[in-house]
Amino acid sequence: MRDELHPNPLLQTWGTPYGLPPFDRVAAEHFLPAFDVAMPAHLAELDAIAAQTEPPSFANTVAAFDGTGRLLKQVELLFSNLCSSETSPALQAIERDMAPRQAAHDSAIYMHAGLFARIDALYRDRAGLGLDAEQLRLLERVHLDFVRAGAKLDAAAKTRYAAVMSELAELCTQFSQHVLADEAAFALELQSEADLAGLPEFVRAAARNAASQCGLPEGSHVITLSPSIAEPFLTFSARRDLRETIWRERVARGAHAGERDNRPVAARIVALRQQQAAIHGYANYANYELADRMAGTPAAVLGLLEQAWQPALDKAAEDRLVLEAKARALGLPTPIAAWDWRYLAELVRQEQYQLDDAELKPYFTLENMLAAMFDCAGRLFGLEFVEQHGIPLYHPDARLWEVRRQGQLIGVFIGDNFARPSKRSGAWMSIFRSQSGLAGGTLPIVINNNNFAKADTTLLSFDDVRTLFHEFGHGLHGLLSQVRYERLAGTQVLRDFVELPSQIFENWAEEEQVLQKHARHYQSGEAIPAALLAKLRAARQFDQAWATIQYVGPALIDMALHALPNGTPVDIAAFEAEQCARLGVPSDIGQRHYLSHFGHLFAGPWYAAGYYVYMWAEVLDADGYEAFVEAGDPFDAATAERLFTHIYSAGNKQDPVEAYRAFRGRDPEVAPMLKKRGLIAA
Repeated sequence: MRDELHPNPLLQTWGTPYGLPPFDRVAAEHFLPAFDVAMPAHLAELDAIAAQTEPPSFANTVAAFDGTGRLLKQVELLFSNLCSSETSPALQAIERDMAPRQAAHDSAIYMHAGLFARIDALYRDRAGLGLDAEQLRLLERVHLDFVRAGAKLDAAAKTRYAAVMSELAELCTQFSQHVLADEAAFALELQSEADLAGLPEFVRAAARNAASQCGLPEGSHVITLSPSIAEPFLTFSARRDLRETIWRERVARGAHAGERDNRPVAARIVALRQQQAAIHGYANYANYELADRMAGTPAAVLGLLEQAWQPALDKAAEDRLVLEAKARALGLPTPIAAWDWRYLAELVRQEQYQLDDAELKPYFTLENMLAAMFDCAGRLFGLEFVEQHGIPLYHPDARLWEVRRQGQLIGVFIGDNFARPSKRSGAWMSIFRSQSGLAGGTLPIVINNNNFAKADTTLLSFDDVRTLFHEFGHGLHGLLSQVRYERLAGTQVLRDFVELPSQIFENWAEEEQVLQKHARHYQSGEAIPAALLAKLRAARQFDQAWATIQYVGPALIDMALHALPNGTPVDIAAFEAEQCARLGVPSDIGQRHYLSHFGHLFAGPWYAAGYYVYMWAEVLDADGYEAFVEAGDPFDAATAERLFTHIYSAGNKQDPVEAYRAFRGRDPEVAPMLKKRGLIAA
């Protein structure tokens, strides 16, 4: 369906370095015409598979299906990445228009009766087909994809199901756009030196850059709702009134009455998910989602989360006494509030450990930490990252590296690390192209997005460093993939396994030999002092009760919300308040995410009834990293080879329980995770 003479660059052979999208030639108006061509072309490919007169075989049906839709996939991935990383009103309008159309297209794929009949016949006869392990895994996963998308439903149920999925797609797009609009609409200008009280220079520099992005005069300072600037402000600002303003505005994202109110949007999403589960015969949406996760059941999820919840509450009660004593010593009011906790905790941390984040940050420049993560990937997996310049990308902040292994080009890595109004908040990994064995092999193009505050020299907190390494762990999962079939490639694993490669890679950010080599003062170039490293290690578990409550509370509320019996109406604000009261969420700690802006749950289906996966993967990562500890070397070659073979390169070629056992030699244990968080004795 490509035409070299077509004026739309999306419908031409791209002819770019590495097969990158033609960023410099694409405009928003090109997408709708491209979708209008690519979607029917994809359906025609499916019709052709279904219309074959030859009996179904793995090659002519399952492998053929895996190879369809190349043009559409290219356009979809470019479009979704631009909508996340460099959006515009024009792109957002197309996004709203395309959401139900893309959902309808997905329904047309997975409810294609002729195609599914062939796949189902092969699935029933799978034991006698002589398939190898990867082929069998693909057949089983594709069959399950069709079944979970409604292929076995009767005609009336299929029609209803398609309508539910179309409306869900539309609402999830609305939800994410509302949050982005609320974030972009707020800016707190600091108008005097008194407003800047307590802020170290790196926060002031970030605030000046934010002011510049807002078009304010040079020397102005602005605090936005981006975590990269809002969280340091809550940590260091001596202005309690301004901390309260920022805290309340972050909580209220998506909860302002009017056209951007996400509370009715989220309630409708929950209702539709209940309908989705009911059509499939499940009692609630959590049961539907967890049927294809490692956890399996809500009870297994709750069993894990509750092991951390009460110990965290108990430890937080001890920590609160210390913080309240500090507040009284400073003449601040008690009981303390949620906008006080970070500020007081930082003061206590400085006193107890003589560790000041402002003292640490000069040793953690973005450039040095990029070098550190590339170095770790090299020592573990034999990778080399070579930056390339002069290649058109979608924004000047984006940078590109060739990724080589044993002298061979194995992928392309793009890093986009700075916050801006056109970019959604948070941090994530995505792809512009997946690895696969299609057409002789496809080169993965992987992107990491972060939202660090841009400055002349970007200095990172240690939490920022962990985030950088976390997303790069996802990136390595995509780059190192070595599978034949795209459906099994890279990060296309079960949701509560996908965070293992990212979270285990965070461990190398804390390794002393890595920090001694790469943590260097941005002005003097001197290595981070051993005494400062010792303080950093000593303070590793400081305030972990707060961090655990901030995460586990939303995870428990997510599970309770999606475990409501089908047909249960929900008032989002009232439900959240009831759950916080039931769980005993401390008001002076609160939650990392509130339902009105909880994009993990409502910007799409990926983490719905699944926010627990970070802790599930933390069990795997803490236990898995112990393999390197037991080997006596964080870069032990034999352990790294097992990690590469069974986790990073394997994609979804085998069941994740079996993959972990192959790496570790046994099932994971929970105790290392609880010890790492300081919730049980080491």
